[in-house]
Amino acid sequence: MRKTSVYIETIGCQMNVADTERAASRLRIAGYELVGDSESADVVLFNTCSVRARAEQKVFNRIGEVRKSSRHGKQIVGVTGCVAQLEGAAVFDHAPGVSLVVGTRATDRLPKIIERIRRGERRILDLGERDEGETWDVSPAERHSPHVAFVPIIEGCNKFCTYCIVPYSRGRERSRVASEVVAEVQRLLRSGFKEVHLIGQNVNSYRPETETGLEGFNGATPFSRLLRAVAATGVPRIKFTTSFPRDFHQDIIAAIDECGNLCNWVHLPAQSGSDRVLRLMRRGHKASDYMRRVEAIKNARRKISLTTDIIIGFPGETEKDFQATVQLVKQCQYDGIYIFKYSERKGTPAAALLGKLSDSEKTARFQALHGVQQGIQSEIYASYIGKSVSVLVEAVSTRSIEDVTGHTTCNKVVNFKGVADLIGQIVHVNVTTAKQHSLYGALV
Repeated sequence: MRKTSVYIETIGCQMNVADTERAASRLRIAGYELVGDSESADVVLFNTCSVRARAEQKVFNRIGEVRKSSRHGKQIVGVTGCVAQLEGAAVFDHAPGVSLVVGTRATDRLPKIIERIRRGERRILDLGERDEGETWDVSPAERHSPHVAFVPIIEGCNKFCTYCIVPYSRGRERSRVASEVVAEVQRLLRSGFKEVHLIGQNVNSYRPETETGLEGFNGATPFSRLLRAVAATGVPRIKFTTSFPRDFHQDIIAAIDECGNLCNWVHLPAQSGSDRVLRLMRRGHKASDYMRRVEAIKNARRKISLTTDIIIGFPGETEKDFQATVQLVKQCQYDGIYIFKYSERKGTPAAALLGKLSDSEKTARFQALHGVQQGIQSEIYASYIGKSVSVLVEAVSTRSIEDVTGHTTCNKVVNFKGVADLIGQIVHVNVTTAKQHSLYGALV
């Protein structure tokens, strides 16, 4: 008998990717077949992000495209993830062809929900909490990469920044038990993974109900102790994202200095350099507080790459506020920044604020800040020329079949001439050329 086939399309962040891996694991165990395209699938699931309006709209556009396909009417279409959690039953109104809407904490129930639809139920809505005793296990076969694995350590957010929808879509912070995280990393190491990313909305807010698994590890916070515990597994590379400035403790830097397999990269979202805007955002820190953390990172024994997120055009942002952000970027000398034009999310406090900027104003500021960062980034990348970097080779380059591509410990993309047999290996590359967002070199 032919297995029911399922296609999952992920639209969103690393947490969405991790959720898809978890869902795929549960579905395969339940006897479903996972396929790589929507056209051939019996079931099409969209695992969604709602952080920005554009990502949310993309979901409904994709649903429309699937409905126009030759198999329309024969496929079960579902929406999971953050859009499902926020919109709930309204998804059925926006997209009448959808049969199931499954929230961020109902992932493990997908096999049973799909089976109910196949047996004749027309629509199913599940926005409930996780079942008691659920585990976070993911099959290596479902990982997005055979070499790099995402390991969620904390779910949800308690910060309630005024622009952010995450506390509403992901719920309150819930940390995994450390022993469970360490055991997962150990399994990944035995399966041949070279790099793990500890992920969460705010990883350094990690506060498990029990510290089982952290005994014997020094550290000022549970997160810094977890970093040392994961480092002790011997996995070659460990990265973590995203960090919240208010919870970024000096001991994280000490752990990076102590443990060679903790990668020398920190992503620390600033969002703005203006104290007035930071108050409106309810970020809980001032620009001076942020800069103290940056100075500590810059003064580490190891050279740590620093990246950030910036929101341009927050309601009420003046030219003076914007220039404060420009000044912060100049001071921090970021290796890279992700610049976002403010996107209003219904239901957040910021949506009710006055002083909204026009799209043209936001675009002008975006371009101005992008120009400043380009200059900074060009100098930083050029400083790598003539140096040797450690690269985890991940794939053949999309631009040249003669090149392979991978990432450094400081999270920079490196391309170099090499054969596919190198994929999955950690090699040393001499950097010969610096581009805007990547490096090019020669295998040592």
